[in-house]
Amino acid sequence: MMVPPSCPQTPEPEPSDSCLKKKAFWEQGLGKCYYFSNTYSTWEDSRCSCQTLGGDLVKIDSMEEQKFLEEKVKNKMRIYEDRFWIGLTDLEEEKKWIWVDGSLLNTSLSFWFEGEPNNVITEDPAGEHCVRMGTKKGANDLKCWFDKSCNIPQRSICEKPAQTGHLQDVCV
Repeated sequence: MMVPPSCPQTPEPEPSDSCLKKKAFWEQGLGKCYYFSNTYSTWEDSRCSCQTLGGDLVKIDSMEEQKFLEEKVKNKMRIYEDRFWIGLTDLEEEKKWIWVDGSLLNTSLSFWFEGEPNNVITEDPAGEHCVRMGTKKGANDLKCWFDKSCNIPQRSICEKPAQTGHLQDVCV
C-alpha cells in the first residue's frame, strides 16, 4: 500500500546575516510542499528565506494551484491587507511580469484583481513591482493578485517539490 506524500517540519536553520531564518511547517498539496510564512518581510527577504528553506517563492502553474492557494490564503489572512508575496515581479522591465524561475507570466494563467496591476507610487516612488495575493472574503473568480512595492513587508508563500522517499513522498 502506497503511503501518501507528507511534509514534515523542517528544522530551524542556523541564523545568518543575509537571510531571515524561521522554523517552517510545510503543507502538502498538488504534489508540492507549501510554506505560508507568519513573518512580514520585503519581497527580496521573503525570497531569500524561501531559498534558505530549500524552495523559492511560489510560482503558480495552473488554475487548480491558484484555487488551492487562494483558499489557503483566505483562511490564513488575519485582516484585509494581510496578503502573501508570490514569486512574480516586473522589477527588470515595467509590465514584463516574470516568475522567479525566469519564465514569463502566461496571461491565460494570471489572476489579477480588477484594476491591477496599477503601479501606484503612493507608498514608494519607485512603484509597485512585486506581486502579493489574497482577499479576506475570498475570490470566487480566483482573481486576487495585487502589485505592491517590493519594500513593503508582507507574509509570503514558499514552495518546493515533494521528494519521493522509500516509503512515502516527503518535503525535506
